[in-house]
Formats: sequence, C-alpha cells, structure tokens
Amino acid sequence: MTNLPEPSGTPSAPEMRAGDADRERVAQVLRDAAGDGRLTLDELDERLDAVFAAKTYGELAPLTRDLPAPGASAPAAPLTGADWRPVRGAPSWRIGVGIMSGFSRTGVWNVPRKFTAFAFWGGGKIDLREARFDEETVTIRAFAIMGGFDIIVPDDITVHVKGLGIMGGFDQRASGPGAPGSPTVVVKGLAFWGGVGVKRRKRRADKRRRAELEQTETE
Repeated sequence: MTNLPEPSGTPSAPEMRAGDADRERVAQVLRDAAGDGRLTLDELDERLDAVFAAKTYGELAPLTRDLPAPGASAPAAPLTGADWRPVRGAPSWRIGVGIMSGFSRTGVWNVPRKFTAFAFWGGGKIDLREARFDEETVTIRAFAIMGGFDIIVPDDITVHVKGLGIMGGFDQRASGPGAPGSPTVVVKGLAFWGGVGVKRRKRRADKRRRAELEQTETE
C-alpha cells in the first residue's frame, strides 16, 4: 500500500503496528476521495471508523485498495491538517429557526457562505467540528431574543466574534487565529435577553485518535 511507509525486518508489513500518522494519512486519502466523488458520505463515515479502529498495517491496507494512490511526490498530510472542502451529498442549511423550540446543525454538513440563526423563546446548536465549508470565509448571523445558541467551532480554524448583547451575552472569548489555510468563521448578530455562546473544541477525529493512542499505550 503506497499510502503507508514500507517497514523492514520482522514481523512482516501487515503485522506491523500502525501509528497515529499512518492512520491520519489513510484518513486524508479517504477524505480526498470523497471530495472527488469516489466515495459517498456513508462510505466515508464507515471507512473512517475503520481507520481509527485499525491497529496494524494489514487492517489499514484494504480501506484504500480500490482508490487511486496519491502521487509519489505528493507531501504527506500533516497530523494537524484537515480537508475543509464540501462533501458531495452532505446536507447544507442556510437557516436555523427556534421559536419556542430548538434546532440542531451537527455532524458532516456543508456550511454556506452565510448562515442565519434566529431564536425566540428557543435555541439552537451549531456544531462545526465535522463541517465542511463552501467558502474560505463564512458568516453566521445569530439573533437570539429571549433565547440562546451554542456554537461549537474546531480549535484549528480562525474565528471572529462581533455580536452585540443587550441585557444578554455574546461570548467573544473564542475569537482567535487558526491553523494556516484553515477557513475563517465570523459570528455576528444580536442577543436581547438571551445569549450566544461560542466555544472552541477539538475535532471529533482528533478525539478518536487520542483515545486510540491512549488505548494502545495501555496494551
């Protein structure tokens, strides 16, 4: 398998223990394949689960066997890298409304250039940890009237929070730079007798890798 280094000596290659970097390289190949339309969203999720559960090269190899190998001169994906391109077939929403109720935008979804959220005696959750982005800069306009929003952003993207709170709160502590090449998310709007909380969190794929590493170290 050209996506993994060729070990020497014994045990044989399929029995060699895979490392975090090996799993991330294979995961990046799968994300690229989904972006090119070679894998459906369901297939991508299924294979990524298998990647982060794999312990040996032999378990990783079949996951990309039916996909084109990246060019020999292509650089390996960095451990902290992420593919932010839209995924074909993933849902995309432009608005979220919670009027005496709530809404949720989570999982793998394509974020448009502008997303508008409105809550009146209600709320919503906007989770960007597994989201993809149509543009390099996206704007979330959040209007909370006697309601609130929880906006979760991955810790490796750039965030600017510019909203206004009137007898309410608009949390701006999440503002800050992200990794080079990452998208920019601008959160603005109004909170009146309500609140908009913006929090940075590790991406779920990063948490799976850390949990797998901790499990390997205890074995």
